[in-house]
Amino acid sequence: MTSQASNASIKKEEVNGVPFPPIPKTSSTMESDGIENQTGDIIEPPQIKSEQEDELPTTQALDLDISNQLGSMKLNEGQILPDQPDIKIINRQINGYVGFANLPKQWHRKSIKNGFTLNLLCVGKGGLGKTTLINSLFNENLDIKDNNNIIPERPLDLANEDENGNEADEGLHSNVRIETITRTIEENGVRLKLTVVDAPGFGDAIDNTNAWEPIIKEINSRYDQYLDSENKINRNLNDDNRIHACLYFIEPTAHWLKPIDLEFCSVIHEKCNLIPVIAKSDILTDDEIITFKERINKQFAEKNIQTFKPPIYKLDDKETIDVANKLYESLPYAVVGSNDFVTDPTNPEKTVRGREYPWGIIEVENESQSDFMLLRDLLIKQYLEELHERTNNVLYENYRSEKLINLGIKQDNSVFKEFDPNMRQEEEKKLHEAKLAKLEAEMKNVFQLKVSEKEKKLQKSETELFARHKEMKDKLTKQLKALEEKKHQLEMSIQSQAQSSPAQPKKKGFLR
Repeated sequence: MTSQASNASIKKEEVNGVPFPPIPKTSSTMESDGIENQTGDIIEPPQIKSEQEDELPTTQALDLDISNQLGSMKLNEGQILPDQPDIKIINRQINGYVGFANLPKQWHRKSIKNGFTLNLLCVGKGGLGKTTLINSLFNENLDIKDNNNIIPERPLDLANEDENGNEADEGLHSNVRIETITRTIEENGVRLKLTVVDAPGFGDAIDNTNAWEPIIKEINSRYDQYLDSENKINRNLNDDNRIHACLYFIEPTAHWLKPIDLEFCSVIHEKCNLIPVIAKSDILTDDEIITFKERINKQFAEKNIQTFKPPIYKLDDKETIDVANKLYESLPYAVVGSNDFVTDPTNPEKTVRGREYPWGIIEVENESQSDFMLLRDLLIKQYLEELHERTNNVLYENYRSEKLINLGIKQDNSVFKEFDPNMRQEEEKKLHEAKLAKLEAEMKNVFQLKVSEKEKKLQKSETELFARHKEMKDKLTKQLKALEEKKHQLEMSIQSQAQSSPAQPKKKGFLR
């Protein structure tokens, strides 16, 4: 086994981490697959004659060659082997069919079997054409008022009710209800379970303070239901009732957004994918629509309100990237909805979805007259799965993490990460600093406690001394008064004795 094919592209082998010269192929293997030279031509391998190869199978011959070369290496451990020339590796495609190229078809078959879901939240003041727009989007009559399967819900605010359960003041608090309708629609064999959540009464009250709280509670309750289903023993995650997108209908004022619009959008964009639309935009001119969009985007930027942005992937072509940028830059969409079909003026035999006015016809599905098609592309045609992914991977995960942290559940990340000495040292340093800070705080607390106790004792001693001093002073004052009275009595008695005794005459003489 001494001959070796020149310019052969053979992978370099390693045994126990020691690189070793290329192993020549045997005649049996070289005949089956030829060897390519650097020019790409197929050359026939030379015939190798060896008694051992004739007697042993191919694998045994290779093992024998490996053992012989290892033996020669062991004999010359101190010898430094010369650098081996770089061996060019040729990447080949699989000649046969393995089958993993059929995975998209498997996913397609599974998707057709299970169907798709879309939970859509529609919020806006009454009379903005929410139901009409939804019917136009899905070509289906989804009128909530005429449906018998609606699930109405009216949030109760006990703080606004009296003892009899009546509202204290109906004019000062919003009466927002939550109504849900679910339909299964089918298009070309693809089933879509559509759930539309409406919030009638939003923005219709005199005082709209916290009018969005019932909507936020509805979104959170759906997240809680999904979280509970994840924690069950027998999990059923196919029934996804989380809100995937929120269509917020803006009044076509052509001026600025109202405070309730900004407050609602600043709260809702952290809970679900926000898609703002300008309702009934046919009452505005093209210049007014452009100006109104610029003002809305400026107000959103000032409040850090994020709308849904179509993702761009590395494998996307230029056309797909341009479509994604156009869909995002056109927000908010100026839309028009209609349930009627009118005759196309350019083609009398054709009917289009639109509205007929004395001055002409406005087509709902005409991009030059409305952003309706852009909304449909973003919501359904192009990025429905991206809405699902962002809801599940970003919005729901943020809510789930915050919920578990509030419940006191924390994850030990040290179990899931590799050991890093520097990081471990930093963590120990932080733990040591935290312990020192805690010990210092405890010592300060003990010192302050002792100082406060000493101050209390001193104050008590001072109070006792003042009381004792006052008592002694009162006692001395009483004694002084008693002595003064005795002195006064003594003086009075002396005076009385002096007055009562007769005066004796003076004696004369030297013996007086």
